[in-house]
Amino acid sequence: MNRTAAGALDGADIVVLVVEATRWTGEDELALERIKTSGRPAILAVNKVDRVNPRELLLPYMKSVAEKHTFLEIVSISALKSKGITDLQGTIAKHLPAAPAMFPDGELTDRGREFRIAEMIREKLTLELNQEVPYGIAVEVERIAEEDGQLVIHAAIWVDREGQKPIVIGAKGERLKRVGRSARLALNEILGQRLHLQLWVKVRENWADNARALQELGLE
Repeated sequence: MNRTAAGALDGADIVVLVVEATRWTGEDELALERIKTSGRPAILAVNKVDRVNPRELLLPYMKSVAEKHTFLEIVSISALKSKGITDLQGTIAKHLPAAPAMFPDGELTDRGREFRIAEMIREKLTLELNQEVPYGIAVEVERIAEEDGQLVIHAAIWVDREGQKPIVIGAKGERLKRVGRSARLALNEILGQRLHLQLWVKVRENWADNARALQELGLE
């Protein structure tokens, strides 16, 4: 994830640095140094402003961070309460350069069907698991076939520790069933056809640190 984030700087038009109000960490400093090295213009988004008490602490904090770099703009937001998000979106759009279309009209994505299926399953897993193990999970589509007028999909959900497996499956398999149903309904609409989705949870230790595994899973 760190390699992907750092590499994304090379192709970015604008970078948004998100920090927590009244806090500046070593990780924030590292991210800012990478932005400076890249030479990309940056917007500063100060999050969790709703938690600042007393409110008077916010202005001097924003002033001190503004002195660290010449940001295009500084926007205060509360992601939890959806405050300032529209302003941030508008700020980003205002500074984006005009450019020709990257894809032909009507083309929604340049990624293949298997990748889109895997990402939809992973999205539903992330929403279901919330903060438990979403970053230790990958999805691999193992089989796709047309049978009896419907698409049959077998997919493996990879976790990197044995203890994560029962968390993903849930009590009596209920969590995995909810994920499968939610992903199936979404894929029905996206692919425009009926499908049967079969999910398995498997363990591949330290897959996230294995470059070959990341390539096989289409994540790098």
